[in-house]
Amino acid sequence: MSFQAIVARQSGDIMTATVETVSDEFLTEDEVSVAVEWSTVNYKDAIALAGHDIIKTFPLITGIDFAGTVVTSLDPRYSPGDKVVATGWGLGQTHHGGFSQRARVPGDWLVKLPQSISTRDAMAIGTAGFTAMLSVLALEHGGISPARGDILVTGASGGVGSIAIALLSKLGYRVVASTGKPSEAPYLKGLGATSLIDRSTLSAGGPPISTERWAGAIDAVGGRSLANILAQTAYAGVVTTCGFVGGRDLPASVLPFILRGVMLAGIDSVYAPRAVRERAWQRLATDLDLGKLASTVSEVGLADVPEVVSQMLAGHVRGRTLVDVSR
Repeated sequence: MSFQAIVARQSGDIMTATVETVSDEFLTEDEVSVAVEWSTVNYKDAIALAGHDIIKTFPLITGIDFAGTVVTSLDPRYSPGDKVVATGWGLGQTHHGGFSQRARVPGDWLVKLPQSISTRDAMAIGTAGFTAMLSVLALEHGGISPARGDILVTGASGGVGSIAIALLSKLGYRVVASTGKPSEAPYLKGLGATSLIDRSTLSAGGPPISTERWAGAIDAVGGRSLANILAQTAYAGVVTTCGFVGGRDLPASVLPFILRGVMLAGIDSVYAPRAVRERAWQRLATDLDLGKLASTVSEVGLADVPEVVSQMLAGHVRGRTLVDVSR
């Protein structure tokens, strides 16, 4: 069977990624075949398609997540017709990914969707929303309840930030949204943010420990911003980290950790164990307002992905961009 997919190829130092017609034989020999219905453009997809050494093998179907319907399965946990989601596990890096109308993956990489989440909803959530849910779980694990105080969310208008705000607000937290786009205030407050701060206040230099401002934070930026967040986190606070758009270095001090008992929790959405994934998706089914989620979403087709990538890398994309692989 032939189908459409965005295939990355490399010739010398030049990488290209275009929509091609390929056949089932192009896919790997794994247990579960899926008719992909939706994918989404994540920041990781953007830097991969921009040639930043994310894709490790060529030729490769790109896209780090997908949702669709099982067609055939050699894994007894799945039957034809099951609605499933796949994120991480090397999709779009070392294994054919989700910018495609078909996929074939190991059964361990899939999660059956809760009945209340459609395949479209699953990709409106995607890797970004899954990461946001893991971050909320880490805050809870560290004992951060709504009564403890404000929660800061950086990169607030991006995918992780948008869904983190929606989740936290539904759970009763007061959310401080950090953004460099004042025009996004109505959007962020509509998601549930109670106040906004300019991201420039976090990206500048600062003391190693400072006035306590929040009980916890979900940070998708990294770099100097993360160092300043830690310096301003309250006693026994929890800060999660899942991105590095602000830099991979952490120019921080040990003082927040040894004087205030602050915890820094790394969030890995790529190789999270199956049990953790199932718990996160069940929580997304109950804790995420799908109406708010809808406000974060725009739709494109496979051929539109390169333009979305350009806009995303320029900082002009907010929320979630769904990819309808049928067009």
